[in-house]
Amino acid sequence: MVTVKFTPALKRFFPEIKEEEVLANSVEEALEKLEDRYVGINTYLRDESGHLRKHINIFIDETMVTDRQHLSDLLEGKKEILIFQALSGG
Repeated sequence: MVTVKFTPALKRFFPEIKEEEVLANSVEEALEKLEDRYVGINTYLRDESGHLRKHINIFIDETMVTDRQHLSDLLEGKKEILIFQALSGG
């Protein structure tokens, strides 16, 4: 099991979002399981090709994912995923 955490900015789009524990082998599998709980989150996090959107960052135990296209980073032995959107503006 890995704990998935979200930054507060995502609550704007998914008001019920909260820290979750998921059983998954990869980041891609974890996101699929989150979609079951938060319908539409995959569309928000991934583009039409399934790649992580430019404004989204995902860290696994404080290390940024290396595979932004297929999200194949493995979670075995990992404890935490942090998902957040980059904010911009002026």
